Amino acid sequence: MQRIVLHVDMDQFFVACEITERPELAGKPVVVGADPKGGKGRGVVSTSSYAARKFGVRSGIPISQAYKLCPQCIFLPVNFELYLKISGEIMQLLRSHAVKFESWGIDEAFLELTGKASDFSEAKKIAEEIKQEITVKLGISCSIGVGPNKLVAKVASDFKKPGGLTLVKPAEVRKFLSPLPVRRLIWIGPKTEEALKAIGIELVGELAEADPTLLFERFGKMGPQLRLTAQGIDESPLVETWEAKSIGNQRTFEKDTSDETEIYAKLDELAEDVFARAQAGGVSFRNVGIVIRFTGFETHTKARQLRKPCGSLEELKKLVHELAIPFLEGGRPVRLVGVRLAGLGQEKGQKRLGEFE
Repeated sequence: MQRIVLHVDMDQFFVACEITERPELAGKPVVVGADPKGGKGRGVVSTSSYAARKFGVRSGIPISQAYKLCPQCIFLPVNFELYLKISGEIMQLLRSHAVKFESWGIDEAFLELTGKASDFSEAKKIAEEIKQEITVKLGISCSIGVGPNKLVAKVASDFKKPGGLTLVKPAEVRKFLSPLPVRRLIWIGPKTEEALKAIGIELVGELAEADPTLLFERFGKMGPQLRLTAQGIDESPLVETWEAKSIGNQRTFEKDTSDETEIYAKLDELAEDVFARAQAGGVSFRNVGIVIRFTGFETHTKARQLRKPCGSLEELKKLVHELAIPFLEGGRPVRLVGVRLAGLGQEKGQKRLGEFE
């Protein structure tokens, strides 16, 4: 039986949710994040509208930088309650179409259609129905990728944003992937991308045809897997639900930095991400930790056990800042920061927690 997988990704999700409440925002440059306060506000951009992205305003950049790039943008505070409500409705709708279902956070998910759709043409019709249903019922736009596995479906969903629908049949996988930058593959991050560039590999097709011995020498056991990934080979199953021990995320700066404003802004971004994922999973947490990696890969971690579950995003950000202060006092350049939540507990009446790691 031919495997068929869909990846559904909401377009500019936080902004789209705000537009459902304020339709007059449609088509305007909108930023969801902190209050810029005349260009001096702290925090980062959570989501920007496509109109704002034309000015260079992207998710993750400091809110002060966003203000400088586009002072005419409409800046809105993060409204997680609204986003989680709409996300829950979307995920319920998607589940109704799937043989198996795997949520990837608040605004994207995989759907297994193997056995339900007889072929890729029928799968495309189902994808079109899903797009129309989400638009009509919720007023939200999404992009969908259809492929023979999770890897290809994920890359395809990002191919024609916003509002795209990209179908990649098994015989078309190599042709579809080959001209793309290697970073488009879902398991290749910035460090691996740079390492591949160092040996002359920038496109997926180049990685697919690379010398396996060279890849093994450079990346160890991961080398052959990278080559298979570039060939569009992925047998990973959809995982519907299981218990996670922790929720974490970390980011490497493009350049090592001693700028405390930039470092705290990145920590705020990570705090927002893990808090949203905890809320989406219906779990509380009693342990907050951070990781700081300096130039030279010297890495430190610090955590705090709480007497009661953390009650708000602002409380979480405050805790993260307090944990980071001792490491930043010396002004040493920082390479990477991370935030992790542990001591997870299921909130009463909520669904089981999906895997976040």
